[in-house]
Amino acid sequence: MGIEKFSIIESTLREGEQFVNAFFSTEEKIRIARLLDEFGVEYLELTSPCASPQSRKDCEAIAGMGLRAKTLTHIRCNLEDARIAVDTGVDGVDVVIGTSSYLREFSHGKSIDAIIELAQGVFEFLQTQNVEMRFSTEDSLRSNPEDLYRVYEAVDKLGIHRVGIADTVGVGNPRQIYDLVSTLRSRVHADIEFHGHNDTGCAIANAFAALEAGATHIDTSVLGIGERNGITPLGGLVARLYAYDPQLVSKYRLPLLMELDQTIAELVEVDIPFNNYVTGFSAFTHKAGIHAKAVLNNPETYEILKPEDFGLTRYIHIAHRLTGWNAVRSRADQLNLKLSDDQVKLITEQIKYLSDESVLSLDVVDSLLRNAANYRQFRNTRRKLQVESVGA
Repeated sequence: MGIEKFSIIESTLREGEQFVNAFFSTEEKIRIARLLDEFGVEYLELTSPCASPQSRKDCEAIAGMGLRAKTLTHIRCNLEDARIAVDTGVDGVDVVIGTSSYLREFSHGKSIDAIIELAQGVFEFLQTQNVEMRFSTEDSLRSNPEDLYRVYEAVDKLGIHRVGIADTVGVGNPRQIYDLVSTLRSRVHADIEFHGHNDTGCAIANAFAALEAGATHIDTSVLGIGERNGITPLGGLVARLYAYDPQLVSKYRLPLLMELDQTIAELVEVDIPFNNYVTGFSAFTHKAGIHAKAVLNNPETYEILKPEDFGLTRYIHIAHRLTGWNAVRSRADQLNLKLSDDQVKLITEQIKYLSDESVLSLDVVDSLLRNAANYRQFRNTRRKLQVESVGA
């Protein structure tokens, strides 16, 4: 099944607040909400207003901002929680309850029949409130599949807008997610949302598999922050979809990814990983000589993402022993230095020799290039003067 229409439910303001270093103030939440709205995500998911008095005020504040993105809040499958959520003015209510044997035994203690009955009571109320309604099972991947389908089919008959699959502990793999979502797609009419944790490094691949199988909504957070190792990162999902078909993410303001990642990294006091999707400092850096030559001729040889589409530029690293003369020639051209190919090749050998002795900086390489260019200019000028004096 091909990927066509989908929406991002951006959960930095809900799942992201569960990250160990996240302590967002109201002002910071508003700043994040505005940035995400400007980026173009379709939904913002907010911490339950039942979590604390301040959480309720924050929910009301963001719901009242008049954003293009719809606001959702995440609550337990509880009628009183649903009443409080609706009162905050959000556009939708995301209801969740655990269905795995672990959570039914050690968390809420309810049977599948009791879960269905509880959900029916909550959604009978929400149906009268003009809000989007989602029902999600928690720890879906460790739940009995037939229990899941039974619950989903029961809430689907109530006319809810979405059902959600949550890989709460990140145990799933892409094949499992594809099979679960595609089977669910054949059994319910509602949209399907996927929420994947990254405990085993599969969050992006699992989210992509969910979309391929027919999911319509994916939960993300900026830099993937969340409980433990977090969830599908916004930038990672965008990169994966861009590689599949750039048109899928053309609806988003891609150059804002850098500001989003930098903002969240600053607020939660972490560094953006060097190999982060799109925004890591080495994401568009080329070093090996054979790579650099090909990239200079055609960037698509070693780039699946176009940095310019994300408001970024590529960097050819030349101050090292692996450099090639084509890359050094490109740097000379950038500096508007007139050097012959033989001179550039000689300087390339100097760079290799010097970098075997110690770490070089780009300034050292530039000095070698400028000195060679100045010497060439000096020789050309001297020859010209000699010719002129002979002619005189």
